[in-house]
Amino acid sequence: MKFLCDQMLGTLAKWLRLLGFDTFYASSDISDDELLRIAEKEKRILITRDKQLIHRAEKNGLRVTKIETFDLTMQIRKVLQENNVQFNENTILSRCSTCNAVLEKVSKEEVKDLVPERVFQQQDVFWRCPGCGKIYWLGSHYDNMKKTFQKILLP
Repeated sequence: MKFLCDQMLGTLAKWLRLLGFDTFYASSDISDDELLRIAEKEKRILITRDKQLIHRAEKNGLRVTKIETFDLTMQIRKVLQENNVQFNENTILSRCSTCNAVLEKVSKEEVKDLVPERVFQQQDVFWRCPGCGKIYWLGSHYDNMKKTFQKILLP
C-alpha cells in the first residue's frame, strides 16, 4: 500500500513512514496537478484535507482518504481502516522518517564516527538511510514510539 500526503499532512506522513508504509510527502512547491499525476502514475492513495483536491482526484478516479481531524491518532486510524490496511509489526522503523527510503542494517563499526559516543557504547544495532544518510538505533525514543503505536492501534 502506497500513500501520498499533501503538504498539510507532514506529521501524518512521518508517522506512516515510521509504521513502515511507503509514503510520499509533497513539498509546497509541488502543484496539485503534479500531485494528481504522481498519485496516478505511482498508484498511491492520496491523503488530504483539501476539498478541491479531493474533488479533482475523485473525478479522475483516484483513491482518496479525506482527513477531517487534526488529531494524529485519529488520522492514522482513519488511513488504516478506510484502506483496509493490516498493520505489520515487522515493518515498524523500516523506512526513513525523513526521506521514505528503506533503511539498511549496518555494522556498529560503520557508524562509530556518525553517532554520539554514548549511543555507540550503549547500542549494538544500527540502520542507515541510503537516501539521506540518517542513522537510526533503538534508543529510548523507540520505546516512546512503541507506546504511541499501541495507542494508535487500539480499537
